[in-house]
Parts: sequence; C-alpha cells; structure tokens
Amino acid sequence: MTGGRIKKAQEYIGNETFMLTYADGLADINLLDLLKFHKNSGAIATVTGVNHISQFGTLTVKKGIAESFHEKSQSEGIINGGFFVLEPKVFEYLTDSLICIFEEESLKNLVLDRELAVYLHGGFWMAADTYKNVLELNEMWKQGKNLWAK
Repeated sequence: MTGGRIKKAQEYIGNETFMLTYADGLADINLLDLLKFHKNSGAIATVTGVNHISQFGTLTVKKGIAESFHEKSQSEGIINGGFFVLEPKVFEYLTDSLICIFEEESLKNLVLDRELAVYLHGGFWMAADTYKNVLELNEMWKQGKNLWAK
C-alpha cells in the first residue's frame, strides 16, 4: 500500500523535506515553484491540485436507485495531481502496515488537521496510468505536441 511504502523510506529521508510522485502522471509543473509554495504554506504536506473535467455521465444514487443522471455533464473539480512536497512530520500520519493507504487515512487526517496545502497547477497535466493514456501521450510526442516539455 502507498502509505506503507512511503513509511519504509523514512530512514533514508531523515529530517529533510522531500518530494513524492506516483509516477503515473505527466505535467509541466515548475518544481521550484511547488517547493516555494510548500515552504510558504507552513503545512506538513502539499499536494498539486489540477482542474479536471469529467468526461463521463454522472449519477446521483440513493439506496440503490438513481435520483439523477447527467450525460457528460462536464462537472469540474480539483483532483490530486500526484505531485507532493512533504515534511518529515508526515511520517506521524503513516503506519508501516501493509494496509496503510496514503490517499485514505493519511491524507484525510492531514486535511482534518489543516496540514494539507494545495498548489494549484494550471498548466499541462495528464494521467498516464492506462495503456490508452500512454498511447495518447506517445502520439502527442510524435506530433511535436509535447506540452510537458518546455
């Protein structure tokens, strides 16, 4: 699990601020700006937030029955872009357990403690966690539309 894997790196990181990514997204994030934002926030953790427009229909469901359906409603929201800056204190939010999921209890507790800053990235970001995504990114590269490389 993601939290347990991060916890295993604690002995190597020590008392240093560190960066973390899932490595399944591609972006043109200025890492120096991200780090500066994090330091200025004073928070234990900073996540990069990216705007995301849903490409799928959405349902509102109550007790197993649809209450509304909106086809490709283009709902918009900020999602976890997968690039983080973390202070060593984040390890207090992690266990070395095989069931520790960083995105679940750890990030939720950071939110409750008001220790999760959000760096809003308005540039290029695209998930690369499916074969289809990788094909799209490769095609962009071939066409010279590699928006992530400035």
